[in-house]
Amino acid sequence: MNQRRALIMLALALLLGLAAVALAARWLLRPAPAAVKRIIVAASDISLGQRLTPEMLKALDWPAESMPRGAVHDSARLVGRVLRSSVLRDEPLSEAKLAPAGTLGGLSALIAEGKRAITVRVNDVVGVAGFALPGNFVDILVNVQASPGGGEHAISRIVLERILVLAVAQEVGRDETRPKVVNAVTLEVTPAQAESIDLARSVGTLSLVLRNQIDPLPGVTTGATRNTLLHIEVPPVPSELPKPVRAPVQAGTRERHCIGVIEGTERAEECL
Repeated sequence: MNQRRALIMLALALLLGLAAVALAARWLLRPAPAAVKRIIVAASDISLGQRLTPEMLKALDWPAESMPRGAVHDSARLVGRVLRSSVLRDEPLSEAKLAPAGTLGGLSALIAEGKRAITVRVNDVVGVAGFALPGNFVDILVNVQASPGGGEHAISRIVLERILVLAVAQEVGRDETRPKVVNAVTLEVTPAQAESIDLARSVGTLSLVLRNQIDPLPGVTTGATRNTLLHIEVPPVPSELPKPVRAPVQAGTRERHCIGVIEGTERAEECL
């Protein structure tokens, strides 16, 4: 009886020892908790151009080894700043997503330094059936008709390329992908490009040409005219005959005038 009891106690001790070893091994092999830091993220979805308020911000623990570049740790640095790009809920906020300090909210916060915003009137055809949305790039096509006197030929040509669409009508949101037909599109241009657009819409009609977002190559063209459209070859204009060139009189000499004199059967020449 005592021997059986001893065997039971030995087996029980062995099981408990094995369990203790397993628990200790599991505890030792458990990875150490990663270091975390608190950063400021968006408490809800925020559209670009909005001014940040304390209700829009919250602190969130973030793994230190995957800390976003430019992450902000103090919400006081963000209150009153204006977003230049939309952010989603729990998305970290950084200086790259903010307009410069002191910028007022609205469209002016989205204009890059050295650029301007100009609005052009469009319709469902000129505006690429509503697919020219904020954040897209377009080319500007100008069509100039022939003058009444026939001195100029009708021509269509792309005059500006890769122009950023800032807003359509009064909306600047860039999260929507559905087409939207509007009557005005606001573009981001340089001062020189703004002058070109203003002149182009006074001498002809404008059209927007939607282009690939990641295509940086320029479209080198000479424009389309009636002759190039219909493949009409224009005969070359004959060059004018060169005008005779009179030999210059050398300096210090006097040009002489001669006349012929006939006396009877003899002919003579007298020069002055």
